[in-house]
Order: sequence, then C-alpha cells, then structure tokens
Amino acid sequence: MDCTLCPRNCHVDRETRVGFCGQKQAPVLARAALHFWEEPCISGPGGSGTVFFSGCNLRCVFCQNKQISTEGYGEEITVDRLREIFEELVWQGADNINLVTPSHFASQIAEALDGFSHEVPVIWNSGGYDSVQTLRLLEGKIDIYMPDYKYALLQPAKKYSAAADYPFRVRSAIKEMFRQVGPPVFDDFGMLQKGLLVRHLMLPGESENSYAVMDAFSDLFAPGQALFSLMGQYTPPEQKLPFENLNRPLTEEEYEKAVDYLYLCGIEDGFVQELSSAQACFTPPFDLTGVHTSEFEDE
Repeated sequence: MDCTLCPRNCHVDRETRVGFCGQKQAPVLARAALHFWEEPCISGPGGSGTVFFSGCNLRCVFCQNKQISTEGYGEEITVDRLREIFEELVWQGADNINLVTPSHFASQIAEALDGFSHEVPVIWNSGGYDSVQTLRLLEGKIDIYMPDYKYALLQPAKKYSAAADYPFRVRSAIKEMFRQVGPPVFDDFGMLQKGLLVRHLMLPGESENSYAVMDAFSDLFAPGQALFSLMGQYTPPEQKLPFENLNRPLTEEEYEKAVDYLYLCGIEDGFVQELSSAQACFTPPFDLTGVHTSEFEDE
C-alpha cells in the first residue's frame, strides 16, 4: 500500500522500500527506557517510559537525535513486541508511555495499543508534522498529545526541514489533537493524565519565528485549554551546518526576549526551560536498551 500516513504523502510501498522517513513498514526502535528529563508533569518520580522510534518525517538539519532520525540506527521489531515493551515499561514504574517520533509508524502503534492494558497515559510525542486523517486513527488511544510547534513561518520551515507547508499542517494537527483530548487533566500528584502540551524549541537567529509560534498558540487556545513549553536546549551539532546561525547556541538576549514575549502573549500555563539545559548530556544514549528484552529480565 502506498504510504500517505504523514503530510509528505510520498506514496511509497513501505513493504518493499523506505519512505521519506527512511523506514519500511515494521517498527524500528533505538531505545525503550525510563527517562527523567521531560517536563515535570511528564517525567515524574517514576520516569517517562520513552520509546524512541527510528526514522523521521521531518529530518530537520539541526536534529539532536540524528543517529536515529536520519542515520536509521535501530532494530526492527514486531507489533506484538512493541505492545510487550509498553507493558514492560509500566512494570518498571513508568508514569506514562511516551512515543517519541512516532508519526511514520502510526498504523502499527494503533494496532499495538489495541491490546495494551492502558494502565498509564499514552503520549504522542511528535514533530507536529502530522496528518489529521492519521491522527483520527489514534482517537481514544492517545491520552496526551505533546507535539513540537517548530515553525510558524514558511521560510525557516522550508530552509531547515524542507517542509514549506509545516506552519499550515501543524496548526491543523494541533487543533485535531485538542479536539480529541481537551483541556489538561492532572492527578493528585501534578502528573498530566490527559491533554495537549505544545513544545517549541527556540533556534538561534530565528527569534521572529519563535514570536510567531507564541502568537499562533495564544490565538488557538484560551488560557487553561492547553499547556505550552518554551525550550532553550538547542545544542549546535558537531558537524558544521551550512547555516551559520545554527552553529552557535542561543544567546542570553535571545532567550530572555523570548521569555518576555511569552508573558506578553498571556501564555501562563506551561513551562520555560532554562538556558543551562543546552547540553548534549540530556540526550539519552541510543543503544537498543529495552528493545529486545527488558533490562530487568536477567536480574
């Protein structure tokens, strides 16, 4: 079947060839383990049960997970094994199941979730470049949508992700996500159980894009309807990029002006990531942990 899962609509038969995402049909994972460096309402005391899928439908030039997003590191598993991984993460104490870069495996994930006991919230942690039609396949299966809102302006979307339609697509996708899950719901410990948390990674030299994203978010949602996370963790890649602005970290001035603009927009529900978080050590090792067997099975 020709693949139309995401807005790329590459129409590749992924049974035999890879799509734009770099992947065939079967799920490919690089890591499945507890992660403690998400927003406080996501990580919690038990950690977020993160499942890192290989491949990506955006393949941004500045990606910090390049090893899995564009280089394809990971190993193929079955849908049944994917469901087992969800269950193992819950057994390890995960506060949620966090599906990272899942868009190109949406059908397989929906199938795996059909048989999952759903004891904890399931998070869709995507780049925001999602098809509304595909998101509707997930209705009732996803409790928390946590998309990126990378670009509200056409030029950076085209330049860094070859996706000039991203500003339009992400807006439509986020509206659909909100329709499905509604306003945020927290448990007694402040852990998010249901709702929409929109993330934006500030890029060096692209302050106008960040301001436009915040404008778009405040236009879409009234106070209390959704959470917003302003992220300052951009880390320049080791390999020099053809865009000089991306070869440096954010300046304090860029960061402070963006935080000031956030409050000017009236966005009060969410998080602001400290500039000191721009360190490569916060990226987990992609070493197939938890992919084939639980790390606890041999104990």
